[in-house]
Amino acid sequence: MGLGLLIELQKRIPDGWFLRRLLPAALFVVVALVGGGQLGQRNWNDIALAQERIADALRLGGGLTADGIASLVLVAVPVVGAAFAVPYAAAAIGALASGAWPWWLMPLGRRLTAWRVRRWVPPAELGRQAVRARDDGKELRAARLDARRARTEEAEPGSPTWSSDRFRTTETRVRAQTGDDIASGWTTLLLAAPDASRAALAEARDAYDAACEGLAWSTAFTLLGIWWWPAAPVGIVLGLASWRGLRHAVEALCRTTEAALTLQRTEQHTDPHTGDGNPGI
Repeated sequence: MGLGLLIELQKRIPDGWFLRRLLPAALFVVVALVGGGQLGQRNWNDIALAQERIADALRLGGGLTADGIASLVLVAVPVVGAAFAVPYAAAAIGALASGAWPWWLMPLGRRLTAWRVRRWVPPAELGRQAVRARDDGKELRAARLDARRARTEEAEPGSPTWSSDRFRTTETRVRAQTGDDIASGWTTLLLAAPDASRAALAEARDAYDAACEGLAWSTAFTLLGIWWWPAAPVGIVLGLASWRGLRHAVEALCRTTEAALTLQRTEQHTDPHTGDGNPGI
């Protein structure tokens, strides 16, 4: 019955919501109930006890009794609640990543910005250090310096996060190339851009949202480790993967937005129907 219910739900619920929201929420609730609620730290590796608890939860005595319905409701409510709550948590993570920090977090943001400034090394200097390391036969250090140089911005950090600096750099380049501001031209871009550009922008933004949701789930699993420690390393690994995915998503979103705005401006300048050649934004 449970498998049939999942199949029917997948038919009726959009794949993105089903795969990214409902299934992770169901997994988290099961791990929380079985690992944190039943096994705990003392019996963290008791597989037999976990199987027994899961079997008891799935055993409905051949039909949906009152107790079975109550059990399903008790599980379904936190699953649906988590599925709806994670996008809000992901939105908060996305806002922090983009530099939109609330006023009450600004003291922490200033400290993080100062810390990033102290750690920042100009890419040219990192390149020179890599050359010296390679001359000394330290290939591993040279490769690490090259990788750091590739992801280091030319300008000194000016915000608490790398993502925010990357977004601001893109805004500056777009303003210099087109004279437009991304914030004011975004809606017009989505409405007037060709289908291919809109699809690419939507895909890039979806990847950014998915990475933020992954960070939200990683936080939840890491906190669950307080009651069942194996959840903590899962959360940490998921967090590292999501953080890397977030950096790639930010790069893709910036490149796609810059290319779409530049392409739109170029087409407007060359469109014979624009009259005197002035842009239409």
